[in-house]
Amino acid sequence: MGKKRLMVPAEELDLSAVKYEQEKVKAPHLTGFGLKLFVRMIETPMIGSLIMSFLKKQNRVVELLQNTAIPEDPMFKPEFPPQEPEPAVVTLDEDGKPEDRVSLALECLPHYNPANCWSGDTNHPFRYWKIRDYAHAYRSGIATPSVVVEHVISVLEEFSSKKPPTPLLISFDAEEVRKQAAASTKRFEEGNPLSILDGIFMAIKDDIDCYPHPSNGGTTWMHEVRSVSEDAVCVSKLRRCGVIFVGKANMHEMGMGTTGSNPNYGTTRNPHALERYTGGSSSGPAAIVASGICSAALGTDGGGSIRIPSSLCGVVGLKTTYARVDMEGSLCGGGTVEIIGPIASTVEDVILVYSAMLGSSLVDRLSLKPPPPCVPNLLAYESSDIMGSFRLGKYTEWFNDVYSTNISEKCDEVLNLLSKSYNCEVVEIVVPELHEMRNAHLVSIGSECLRSLNPDCEDGKLERLTYDTRISMALFRSFTAADYVAAQCLRRRMMYHLLEIFKKVDFIVTPTTGMTAPVIPPSAVEDGESDMQVTGYLMRFVVVANLLGLPAITVPVGYDKQGLPIGLQLIGRPWAEASLLRLASAVEELCPLKKKPVSFYDVLRS
Repeated sequence: MGKKRLMVPAEELDLSAVKYEQEKVKAPHLTGFGLKLFVRMIETPMIGSLIMSFLKKQNRVVELLQNTAIPEDPMFKPEFPPQEPEPAVVTLDEDGKPEDRVSLALECLPHYNPANCWSGDTNHPFRYWKIRDYAHAYRSGIATPSVVVEHVISVLEEFSSKKPPTPLLISFDAEEVRKQAAASTKRFEEGNPLSILDGIFMAIKDDIDCYPHPSNGGTTWMHEVRSVSEDAVCVSKLRRCGVIFVGKANMHEMGMGTTGSNPNYGTTRNPHALERYTGGSSSGPAAIVASGICSAALGTDGGGSIRIPSSLCGVVGLKTTYARVDMEGSLCGGGTVEIIGPIASTVEDVILVYSAMLGSSLVDRLSLKPPPPCVPNLLAYESSDIMGSFRLGKYTEWFNDVYSTNISEKCDEVLNLLSKSYNCEVVEIVVPELHEMRNAHLVSIGSECLRSLNPDCEDGKLERLTYDTRISMALFRSFTAADYVAAQCLRRRMMYHLLEIFKKVDFIVTPTTGMTAPVIPPSAVEDGESDMQVTGYLMRFVVVANLLGLPAITVPVGYDKQGLPIGLQLIGRPWAEASLLRLASAVEELCPLKKKPVSFYDVLRS
């Protein structure tokens, strides 16, 4: 038996004695025959439980959960104390019309003249078209949604015919998209667009309902047990604003992976390097935005699943505060770590989409009492003064725990730029008990996945899941009720630590991922792979925001020596999306140079 560990109460922990421990995940890297054999072994009674028990002990899961006395009471979902109001923001009515919220958000954006981008000068550096560019093109008659939709359809059909398949979408109906575009075009002809988002093309991750498409969660069978009769709540709000939905985007099966690998339909490729992963699980949403085909997409994020692929593909991804966006109509609506959030090529486009889709459910409003949602007024005269008051928390040893120093050095450069340009103060912090936090997150998300999928697995669907998903399911089945309660005790403990940190700083700043886009092994194309070392690097900085429900955003800040995108992650106080978006906008302005992806399509100008 392992020796019992005693934790002192969180408020008595001596932070000066905390030693950072580098994370080293101990598990085999498996593809091909080895992967299949391993799955067969762990699904065999007795042998499987012995293997899982060994792996968990190797990775200190048993020590950190079962052999530890945790003095805190459990916290079964994020709970936040009342927060101070944010400065220089515009409050949005979550019960009002989404198109009115978008209008208010639009008025908060800096002045921008889209006509300058149509001057015919082709020598300007690469940039993505913004939502405001599309709106200008439609309103001035340069283009119509019906013209652009033909370019979009042509590109998507090209992707669907590739061998081996590398689809961006896994449910797509060209005629249905044409109908949406025709209706939008008619509104522009009549001079009555619904909002700035009218005629904007978006993709929806395959675990969020978007009628009439099925929601398969990247599986081949979910539509057999769950039908879709209407849009998810957040999708319906975007539809009211005139958004055109191109279909359901590819994803890592059931969100249970960080690379975006999906042997069921084919693995989406990174637009910056086609031999590399996009990151996951929101692989299709990030890639379709990075490729220029859609202005924005919706993803879900339970363990970095918006931020990881956004970072690896060089776009912006927002994880909102837990319960800021209604989860009804998604496959992960009953969890405590998951959110639905926007992915776009610019911070301002994230602001516009977020403004349309936000709004807590009635249940969450009653239990969590969220303050009204806000967006930053980026036109405010005091904007630079506000930026100068921001304190940025950096835990240097954690910050530097990356696969390549290219990542930490590039992110450090941005912190220096923020200090020089805005007088932001960088404050050294300590985030204690990161190993405990990762285990608490793993047990929480794993138990919630198991609760959701177990009835179907018992009904014979387990063998129709991909091999790496089956490894995850075997691990999740090994968790006990005592593990789950211990994880929730750790959640309360970690919440205390983070709220104490936020008394000293306004944001915690890290690289988004510990490595840039990993190569797809040829042996993983057909059956997938299990590589926990890669997962460890990709998830290194993201899960604190999921376990504790905090808002976080990734912003592209540059490239490594191989030309692969690097993302900077900003983590904010509970409900402080507006301040987070203000800082993200400043970071974006300081890092203007963008590389044109290898796989890029100019669907507006084609």
